[in-house]
Formats: sequence, structure tokens, C-alpha cells
Amino acid sequence: MSSSPPKSAPRARVNRLHHAAWVTKDMEATRQFYEEVVGLPMTACWKEKTPAGVEYCHTFFELGDGSALAFFDWQDEDVNPRGRKSPGHLAMECDSETQAAIKARHDAAGYKTRQIDHGYCVSLYVTDPNNFHLEFTADAVDAKEIFANHTPNAHEYLRQWMAGDRTVNNNFRDH
Repeated sequence: MSSSPPKSAPRARVNRLHHAAWVTKDMEATRQFYEEVVGLPMTACWKEKTPAGVEYCHTFFELGDGSALAFFDWQDEDVNPRGRKSPGHLAMECDSETQAAIKARHDAAGYKTRQIDHGYCVSLYVTDPNNFHLEFTADAVDAKEIFANHTPNAHEYLRQWMAGDRTVNNNFRDH
């Protein structure tokens, strides 16, 4: 018994895994493990604030195909703990048209969505019927250049975060 997609479904599809993300309580220990032991280069360390003003650090460790393992270090983790699910969410890369079609289908089916423009990508967050958190990510046209310019400073940004400097370093989005 096979199930075929509705005839109105677009032919565009998700391209690849963008990143899998977890929460960590010790970003430096996480960096040492994934960079020095596993051998994945840290290519980004964004210090940011949510729209509600919660400060966090978001690192990316790149895999050979350009996808990444990502980690969040929330400043208020001790007061407002987030679950350490495996993974916290899966993010899949797609183009803007595919993302818009996915959003439209979720909206039509009555699922809640949340969209955030991070500057280097636009993320559409959804939750499946099993409470699995998914993200559909459309990279900015110049995402490769943004990361190429950011990567040389990623370790310094992490040192700043670990030392308590919560200055936002993502100037590509509104905070």
C-alpha cells in the first residue's frame, strides 16, 4: 500500500540537512569535543537575543557536505532549562519557494508555524504530530560570504561569550 502526494503538491523538495541542533550547558566543553576530538571545524559562533530579550550563543560545527551540528547555550538555562533532546530540532535546507509552499501547507492544515529572519537565513519552525521540532531553512543569497567573513572570528566570539560578553554579533537581523 503506497501513499502518493496530493496532485497539488509542488515538485520542489528539501535539498539536504542544514543542521541538527541541541542545547548545551558548557559551550567550551562542547567546542573542544566536536572540534578537537571529533574534528569538525567551528564555522560560526553567533551571540544573539531572542525577540523577548533572552541572550544565547549559537555555534555551528561543519560537516563535509556543508551541513552542521549546532548548539545553543542559553544565558538563562539554570533558571529556564530547555530539554536536552536528541536532537532539539532538525533543520533542512530548501529554497524560499519551497519554504513558502511548506508554510502554506502547514497553515492550510491548521499547524502553527513560526518564521524568523536570522539575517544569514530565514527559518520556518514547525512541530510534527509527534512533537518533533523541525526547521526549514532558506539561506540568504549571500550566506556563504556571511559565514566566510564570520568564521575567522568564531573562536574569539566564543571566548567573549564564555567570559560573559553578551554583545550581539549578528548585525544581519533586527534584535
